[in-house]
Amino acid sequence: MNEKYVVNLRDVAIYHADNPFGSCSEKKLLQRGEMVLSEVNLSVAPGEFVYLIGRVGSGKSSLLNTLYAEMQLLTGKGYVAGFALRRLRRKDIPYLRRRIGIVFQDYQLLTDRNVFMNLYYVMKATGWKNESEIRKRIDEVLKVVSLEAKGYKMPFELSGGEQQRLVIARARLNRPRLLLADEPTGNLDPLTAEGIIRLFQEIARQGCAVVMSTHNTALIEEYPSRTILFSKGKIKEVPVQTMLQDI
Repeated sequence: MNEKYVVNLRDVAIYHADNPFGSCSEKKLLQRGEMVLSEVNLSVAPGEFVYLIGRVGSGKSSLLNTLYAEMQLLTGKGYVAGFALRRLRRKDIPYLRRRIGIVFQDYQLLTDRNVFMNLYYVMKATGWKNESEIRKRIDEVLKVVSLEAKGYKMPFELSGGEQQRLVIARARLNRPRLLLADEPTGNLDPLTAEGIIRLFQEIARQGCAVVMSTHNTALIEEYPSRTILFSKGKIKEVPVQTMLQDI
């Protein structure tokens, strides 16, 4: 079951709780937490491109946070990139995240280091040791996002779209099986946003699943793909036109 899908959730409820990987039991976390979503069943295969859409506060970010173990899965069955989320221990989280690329809306770049060193730092931190392999991989991911000539630039010298492409390059360093993107086009102009979507489509065609939350219905109309609607504490897959009527 786990090999066919990079994400496989069955009968899952998503709870928001403080200190989700603390020392208290699942029972106490369930008592303290607020249920955000229930009856969640979702499978994502390698190479799929999936939009998550819904109103603010509908649970999109909470689901993404659960997939990369920022929030603990407390009920149901969940598998992500070969890891069983219910059996995940705190020490396992870095290994899960090496199989997942995460793209944040606010970039979270190291502002005191240039483009090359932002990527170099991540590679060293995730266990890469061979210098020639590190440099080769950095060259590869920068070429994919059309930043190969800007390795010496500081983040503040890049446009918003270039910074987001750098974040995507960073997310691709460890050849993840899954890319999670939380509102990646929220701060970008329409033309730049379209470029980011086309880049995600290319990444998906190469076999990496992409799951992206967004409020940008115009992008979904222009670049349609599988769409999951979040509404009233539930999720459901919907045709694009139905989704546009419901949100």
